[in-house]
Amino acid sequence: MTDPISPSLLLAWNTYGQYLAFAIAGVGVLILLGHYLKLLTTSDFKTRYDYINMHEINLLWYGFVLILVGASLFVNTFQQETTWLWFFVWVFVSIMVAMIVGVIVQNVLKFYYPFFIEKRLKKLRYTPRVSPEGRKMKLLSEEEEDVYLDEGMQAEEDAFSVDYDVWIDEVSGYTKIEKYNGRLHALQCPECNYQTLKVDKEAVVQEATETEEGELIKYFTCGYCGHKERKSFNIAKIRTQEPV
Repeated sequence: MTDPISPSLLLAWNTYGQYLAFAIAGVGVLILLGHYLKLLTTSDFKTRYDYINMHEINLLWYGFVLILVGASLFVNTFQQETTWLWFFVWVFVSIMVAMIVGVIVQNVLKFYYPFFIEKRLKKLRYTPRVSPEGRKMKLLSEEEEDVYLDEGMQAEEDAFSVDYDVWIDEVSGYTKIEKYNGRLHALQCPECNYQTLKVDKEAVVQEATETEEGELIKYFTCGYCGHKERKSFNIAKIRTQEPV
């Protein structure tokens, strides 16, 4: 381990290691550029909402990891005359530093970045839609939108598994219905204050009837501190269709 590394071997390592470092980091940069290009070229608010919600954190993490790996490899390609011992010490130290930086970034993306994403998603969801005629559309209230939802859609909303937004052009009557996952978003945990409180399971403890409301219990678990809680929600009475 204390023997010196041959100059030809070091030269090969430094040369091809840099090529590999640039390639790995380049893929990471392409992932990030592709992500932001996708956002810039997606004009539909709902499509952009779904893309950010489903992919942004993962893509940022993958891109950063590849750039970090490439940077760690790159700093090890300036080796001059040295022994195998110091070579491996230098590699080990750079790996440890990269892991520490990676853990910090991972925690930022997992526990802090969701606050930023949530603000962007709310803005995208409630920005007025535009009808094909170019007019701003109105977002209907929960009571108003039921006219435009079929029985299955209304049942999904009553079970809190899906939330529908109905936009209408009040001049032409053109409507647009957008579907959102009611269980997808994390809430702010009352214990640790991170936005990591998610629905673990839900159970109907009382079925709704035509005369009485039902009751749904949602069980929440915090992905950071492990805090658990449950909340009760009312299920609307079963609607009966009027005979035609």
